Amino acid sequence: MKKLAAAALAGTLLVSVSSGCAAFTDDSATSADGVRVAAAFYPLQYVADRVAGDHASVENLTSTGGEPHDLELTPKETADVARADLVVFQRGFQPAVDDAVDENAEGDVLDVAQVVDLVPFRDHGVESDEDDPHFWQDPLLLADVGDAVADRLATVDPDHADDYEANAADLRSDLEELDAEYADGLAGCERSTVVVSHDAFGYLQRYGITMSAIIGLSPDSEATPADLARLQQLIQDDGVTTVFSESLVSPDTAEQLARDTGVGSEVLDPIEGLSDETADEDYLSLMRANLSALEEANGC
Repeated sequence: MKKLAAAALAGTLLVSVSSGCAAFTDDSATSADGVRVAAAFYPLQYVADRVAGDHASVENLTSTGGEPHDLELTPKETADVARADLVVFQRGFQPAVDDAVDENAEGDVLDVAQVVDLVPFRDHGVESDEDDPHFWQDPLLLADVGDAVADRLATVDPDHADDYEANAADLRSDLEELDAEYADGLAGCERSTVVVSHDAFGYLQRYGITMSAIIGLSPDSEATPADLARLQQLIQDDGVTTVFSESLVSPDTAEQLARDTGVGSEVLDPIEGLSDETADEDYLSLMRANLSALEEANGC
């Protein structure tokens, strides 16, 4: 009797396991249809989505509301890297993604730091050995990434190469229009100094404005009393009307600096990622909102 029961149990387990394997195989086969792209953070996801169109699925490794600088990947996100036909990332910006790419990526890999010319980070006007990673604040550099993504997708999926090229051209057209809006909008401003929460906007300085940050490249840094005293004096000397905080990090320090100096406080989005409040926006709309805020603050 015991042998019969054991045999029946074994048969039941075999059926269950077989069914489970079949279900897993079916799901995998379905999800494997089409090209898979893993993008490390939002601006890269935006570009990949625009260039890929309907021919690829794009996964963002940095979830909505997540701060990309200190990203730690979940097992699911690591699996996204492993099974992607193309991973688009920026080496040196997110160490966890760098490690996942080195250890797990089996498809093609595009490091955008090899596509764009990153500018050196300037700390209080002094050029450092560290590059500023926030290149997407320059729309034309993001357009260059779009062209590179199109080239890589054409290699992965040559049947749709013409579509990828056309989509990248459409993206470039939109970004060139945005670039012209910034150049026109920030010309002839009453003030050129902009005080921001962290140093994520250096690439905007080519439009004739000067960025002064409370903290450096990482939003996890903390301002020293000397930093705050320097900025208080700068705000007074340059007639700054607004201190800008951000969407993904605490605004407390920026808002306190604004109160201490008697000026306003507004949000300038570094567009490193989307928040719950900006989930329905996209790169273009957020950049235009930033432009409006800068024009208002600087009397443009």
